[in-house]
Amino acid sequence: MSQVPAATKTLRVLRFLASQPDPVPLDRIVRACDLPRSTAYHLLNAMIDEGFVVHLPDEHRYGLGVAAFEVGSGYARQAPLQRLARRHLMALVDTTGCAAHLAVPHGRDVLYVLEERVPGRPPLVTDVGVRLPAHLTASGRAILAALPAAQVRALYPDKESFVERHGHGPRSLTALRTMLSDTRQRGYAVEDGEVTPGFASVAAAVLDHNAHPVASVAVTWPAADDRRPDVTAGAVRQTARLLSRRLSGR
Repeated sequence: MSQVPAATKTLRVLRFLASQPDPVPLDRIVRACDLPRSTAYHLLNAMIDEGFVVHLPDEHRYGLGVAAFEVGSGYARQAPLQRLARRHLMALVDTTGCAAHLAVPHGRDVLYVLEERVPGRPPLVTDVGVRLPAHLTASGRAILAALPAAQVRALYPDKESFVERHGHGPRSLTALRTMLSDTRQRGYAVEDGEVTPGFASVAAAVLDHNAHPVASVAVTWPAADDRRPDVTAGAVRQTARLLSRRLSGR
């Protein structure tokens, strides 16, 4: 249990507000954060004073303030996840002889934020800053497999949600669920030619202290290498576990 309960409650409120698409009324905050109404009210007023929350009196709702944006912008500037991961991805390249990537979820896509290449090999489509459909990539499948079923269903409400790239990959929620179930049983995600013909990948999710997927580690190699995915996956899973421990402070 936290030794600073007020701080824990404050962060719980901020995390809830950050997860909402619009400002919310006080009662929603009270229920979602399991707080007494008076406690939530005083916490919100303190956060308003510091600029982390704004009150919209005409709507009787609360939303994130400019200070919360500044914190998010600072995170983006400092890129702590990339800093933590770079050395481990370099070691993964040395161990596997494959290009290694770090991707983060971005709606129904994954955004590649770090890549370590094999010397002498050409760049891949998974360069830094590239976004690709999560359901087609090993990186995205590893993340989706670690999400609650309800969240996956919300991300893919209909068949139009399943874009195609080369005519392969799941095209319905049922097919995606089957694929994600297989991913969980294996302990890693696979992809073969669905992003770039002639290339295969394996990936594992990086989890935060709440066991929520915040990123994934993947390696990619030419299919002509005739490499066994299960052998390569061991090193990928180990790297993902190391990053998960560092993120959770363990």
